[in-house]
Parts: sequence; C-alpha cells; structure tokens
Amino acid sequence: MLRLLRLLLLLLLLPPPGSPEPPGLVPLSPGAPPQAPDLLYADGLRAYAAGAWAPAVALLREALRSQAALGRARQDCGARCAAEPGTALPAVLLDAPGPDSGPGSAQGAWERLLLRAALRRAECLTQCGAQRLGPGGTARLRVGSALRDAFRRREPYNYLQRAYYQLKKLDLAAAAAHTFFVANPTHLQMREDMAKYRRMSRVRPQSFRDLETPPHWAAYDDGLELLGRQEAGLALPRLEEALQESLAQMESCRAGCEGPEEQQREEEEEEGAGSQGGLYETIAGHWVRVLQCRQRCVGDMATRPGRSFPVPDFLPSQLRRLHEAHAQVGNLSQAVENVLSVLLFYPEDEPAKKALNEYQAQLGEPRPGLGPREDIQRFILRSLGEKRQLYYAMEHLGASFQDPDPWTPAAVIPEALREKLREDQEKRPWDHEPPQPKPLTHWKDVLLLEGVTLTQDARQLNGSERVVLDGLLTPTECGVLLQLAKDAAEAGARSGYRGRRSPHTPHERFEGLTVLKAAQLAQAGAVGSQGAKLLLEVSERVRTLTQAYFSPEKPLHLSFTHLVCRSAIEGEQDQRMDLSHPVHADNCVLDPDTGECWREPPAYTYRDYSGLLYLNDDFHGGDLFFTQPNALTVTAQVRPRCGRLVAFSSGGENPHGVWAVTRGRRCALALWHTWAPEHREQEWTEAKELLKEPEEEEEEEEEEEMPSRDPSPEPPSRRLPQVQDKAGKPPRVREEL
Repeated sequence: MLRLLRLLLLLLLLPPPGSPEPPGLVPLSPGAPPQAPDLLYADGLRAYAAGAWAPAVALLREALRSQAALGRARQDCGARCAAEPGTALPAVLLDAPGPDSGPGSAQGAWERLLLRAALRRAECLTQCGAQRLGPGGTARLRVGSALRDAFRRREPYNYLQRAYYQLKKLDLAAAAAHTFFVANPTHLQMREDMAKYRRMSRVRPQSFRDLETPPHWAAYDDGLELLGRQEAGLALPRLEEALQESLAQMESCRAGCEGPEEQQREEEEEEGAGSQGGLYETIAGHWVRVLQCRQRCVGDMATRPGRSFPVPDFLPSQLRRLHEAHAQVGNLSQAVENVLSVLLFYPEDEPAKKALNEYQAQLGEPRPGLGPREDIQRFILRSLGEKRQLYYAMEHLGASFQDPDPWTPAAVIPEALREKLREDQEKRPWDHEPPQPKPLTHWKDVLLLEGVTLTQDARQLNGSERVVLDGLLTPTECGVLLQLAKDAAEAGARSGYRGRRSPHTPHERFEGLTVLKAAQLAQAGAVGSQGAKLLLEVSERVRTLTQAYFSPEKPLHLSFTHLVCRSAIEGEQDQRMDLSHPVHADNCVLDPDTGECWREPPAYTYRDYSGLLYLNDDFHGGDLFFTQPNALTVTAQVRPRCGRLVAFSSGGENPHGVWAVTRGRRCALALWHTWAPEHREQEWTEAKELLKEPEEEEEEEEEEEMPSRDPSPEPPSRRLPQVQDKAGKPPRVREEL
C-alpha cells in the first residue's frame, strides 16, 4: 500500500503532457525529507521492467535526489554536532597511545571524558537526524552495499537514458547516457548509444554533459584550461574553488564513514569472522575502521569518475598551481601562503623552496603573520593524528592500513613497521612491466644510443610537441613486420573491426593486429615468432624514445599498440573526396566549429602521447597531416617511410588526419602512451609471457603473476530489473590512427 501511494504521489509530480522538461535532473520535491533510496530504486526498476517509462523516470530521479539529500543531512548533522559544547574529545585522547599511558588515577578520568562526549554526540546526532530525515533518522534510511555500489557506478542513469528515449526526451536521454558513460568508459553498448545520440539532429551538443560531475573536478578542469590559455587571473578563482570543493568533498566522504552503512559492513564482516573481544576491543575495532575509511577519502576525492586510481598528490599539485598563478598576476603574499602550504607536505621540495626564496626577495622586508594556509594546516594536523593511531593499531593490534599519501613523514611510522612497508611498496602490481630506464640528461643521448636522427622538430612542423625521427627500423626489420601483418591477415586475425572495409572510409580495406593476437598466432604457428617478438621490442623502443624526448622526468607507459594496414580498393578511387582517417585528436573530442577539444568520453582521455612508426612507402597517398583546430587549415604534412616515427602529444593542440590511400597498401605501427600506470597495456605483458622462451620461464617461475585489471562493472541489462555485475576482462574498442 505504501509503495502504491508513493507511486501515485510521484505520478502527480510529473509535468503534464506537452509541458517543457526542466534542464537536467532537478529535484521533484524540493525541501521534502528524503525517502528510502533503496525502495525508490526497486520501485523504479519494476516500473522500468513493465515499460511504465514516466513512473520509472520519476522514481529513479527521486531515488537519486534522496540519496544525495541523505548524504548532505549526515554531513550537516556531523558538522553541527561536532561544534556542540561537550561533544568534543580532549586533544590528548585523539593521539596514539604513548609509552606512559598505563593504568593509574588518570584512567577513570579519560574514560569519563570519552563516554560523556560519545553520549552527548550520539544524542545530538539522533536529534538532528530525526529533524532532517524524520523519525528513525539515518538508521531508518540505511542503504545496503549493493545499492551504494550501483549508485557509485551511476547505474540509475543507464535506466534513465533508455526511459527518456522512450518518452522522446532526447536531450535528457543524451545527458543521462553521457553521465553514465563518464563513469563507465569501457561499456561498449553505451559508447554506441552515445554515437547514435550525436548523429541525431534533434540532440543539442550542450546536452552531452555530466550531471554528476563533482564540483572540485569541474572547477579544477576549468582552471587548468584557463592556465593553458595564459589567463592566470581568470584561472585563480576556479583553482581556489577547486581546492575548497576538494576539501568539502573529503568532509562529505568522512561524514559517511560514521554512517550506519559502515556499521552494517562491520556486522557483515563479524558474521563471517566471529566476534573478537569485549567492550574495549569492539570500540577499538570500530574506531580503527572509521579511521581507515576517513583516510580512504583522500583517494576517493582525487579519483576522477570512471578512473580506477587517484591522481597522485592531488592536493599538493593544486597548491603548486595556485602559487604559480598568484605569482603570475603579482599576488606575492598569496603565492607565499600557497608555496608554504606545499612545503608542509614536502619540506625538502627544492622547486617550492626556490619559489619561496624568489617571492620573499620580491616582497622585500619580512611580513609578520604570513604563513601557510590555515585550511591546509588543519587538514595535515588531523590527517597525521589519524595516521599515528592507525600505525599504532597496525603495530599492536594487527590492524591493516594502506597509507594513501606519499608525503607522510617517516617519523609518523613506527620503526618496527618501516622495513615491512618498504618491502610492500616494492611489490607493486607493475613489477612485470618492461623496465623503465632512468631518464638520461638529454633526449639526444637516447637518439644517439638508438642510432636515430632528428628530422623535424615542433618548430619545423609548425606546432607544439611534435617530432619526426628517422632510423628506428632497418629495412630488414620493416620487412619482418610487413610479413607479420600479411601472415596475420591471411590467418583471419583482424582485430577490433569486423569486416573488410575500413571503419573510416568505404574505399579502403583495413587490417589490424594487436601484440597479444600476434603472440597467440605465433604460439599457434600461424605466424613467425620472430615478427611477434620484434613487434614487442619495437613498441618498447618507441616508448623509450617518446619518453626521452617529451617526458624525461615522468615515466610513460604503453597504453595500446596496433599494427595497422590500409589498402586502396581498386576501381573505387576515381574522384574520391574523403580521407583515409578524418581529422581528430587522440584524447579529446574535437569540435571544429568552435576550435574546442573536450577531454571527456567517448575520447580516450588517459592518452598523453601518440606515435606512428611507418613500415613502407610503396603506395600512393596516405600522408599524415596536422591541422589547426578548425580541422581545415593544414599546418604540416609528413610522408611515411620505413623506420620513420612521428610522435606528438595527444591533445587538441595536435589535430591530425590521413590523406586517402589511392593505390597500394600502407602499414604502420600505431602506439599510444599514458602517464597513468593504471591504463598501461595489459596485453603487452600477456604477449611477453606467451613469447617467453622455456629457459626464461624457469628463471622467473618464482616471480608473482601480475594481477589482472579489475573488471569494470557492466551496467544493468535492459531486460532484467536487477543490477548485474559481470566478472572478467572488460572489452576494448580497437582504434588506429
């Protein structure tokens, strides 16, 4: 009966037929207490399964609103109750126990202080929760772990885009699809749906927006874009907003660590492991789990939607950009505050110390009271206090803790744990990655070692971060790779695109081969092992040179390697007007009309540098060319030849395309590189293992196997009213330059 009443209420809240839909997913009942998100979501799925599209939209939107309102209420109540008199613990109780904390007269005193503060805080939270959320407060609206995961993966938006499409609300369908796809970039069906929406004339370009973009990421990206345009004055407000929103996002996350969901998780763990100890052991165990959750909030805040790993040192990097931007516009006092804040994280950071000396010299006489930012000081002091308690629990209670911060001072870690933590750090999951050479003093040293010559630099190519290098392959090596491509094509090993025609033009045939497919074919005897091994070796050679030339201080990882051949179809070249590959950028969606390049899905946003290593020149057409952002004005053109590498940054500063291949067969090795280790090419390692000689396997049989990449969750099926996860390796879309 209650569910029927809820459904009728939400139907009344829907706009009448023919009325304009508000832009975006706005609250259906502003100011109303949130309802149970799990019940709303379940009812929404039932309506969806029954084809009741309007009720499904209403219920799913209300579930999203209630989930967000529930989080805000918890955060607000936590902040209010923490400021209430008598609810705060004395500072001495918030540090790790010291060697002198034994039994004595003080024991009863701290127990009374602890219990009194805990009882008063609980009373305040209960009353606040009842006022904001109704009787029962947060306990009544407890959300299970399965639903939390579904909302984290934005699965309601997958249902919403389908329901909006059925209701002919295409702009809202595109927005919901885009919102889901940002968090699930490997989902191929949604990628196809996005492409369909982009081809629809009734869908406006501005509809492709992320409705769940965390405010700190939106402000941060805007600030970076403005800095890239040398507009530091305009970038500063957005960068400052990004920092404040980052801190606010962590507070929201920390508030959730004290919610009933965390208690539910502990209860589930205890059911499997059995209860451990009495009152004090239980209190300590619960507190340790709260602290672990709070520390994880740093990584959660620094992880972009759809990414598996956080941006390293996200807070210090924001402060670095802030002090540099303040210095550019002459705000030296603010520059000093921010660079001093960087030094709180890394006291021995040489660039920061050098910048500080420059700012102080420009300021002249010392400014009393000029110090690090207070918000950063509070963050660091609180974080270090929690880390001390967690390391104490590791040492004495057997608790686990993975420190999310590389800046944690060694003095915080007990000496008995330092060696063990150092060993664990060395056993990182990319131990089997090809060895990363230490950066050389100059990229010319690498070219000299490889016997490579610099043919054209960025200035000669009329752009930025572009280069043409010759001599990476000998004619014999080109012949081996060409034979590999031919043998693989004859074996039916086309990868990614099913069919004989190119995905970019009907006038060419396309053949593609990945490193893993080459290794599998070699193992099956369909192609020679020499070619498959050379493919691996050459891809690492290109990575080394690309890193040395463009990124000597920051390791690059292979993200995807593809041996690609394009062949002109005879009899179809007369009066041909199209391109072999249209103008595009590799890590952003190029909009030639505005000159903008949006670094968001469906682009491969994690790509940082691209490379094309050519294998032959006995064909007509097929030259690579760069353009201005309008995709029309050609700024440079490169003719392929054996052993020639064209490398360039993958962003909107390097739009490029390929002229039509009008005769013959053009083959090249396309490679993409990334700074993000989580996006390294897993297939490269698998191929290396397959091609390993027997004696090599014996030498390395004691090494740990590299763990497979965590599978990305599949969104819910359109036919089933339940969320389903599929284990296994996520499918990948093959793409070539």
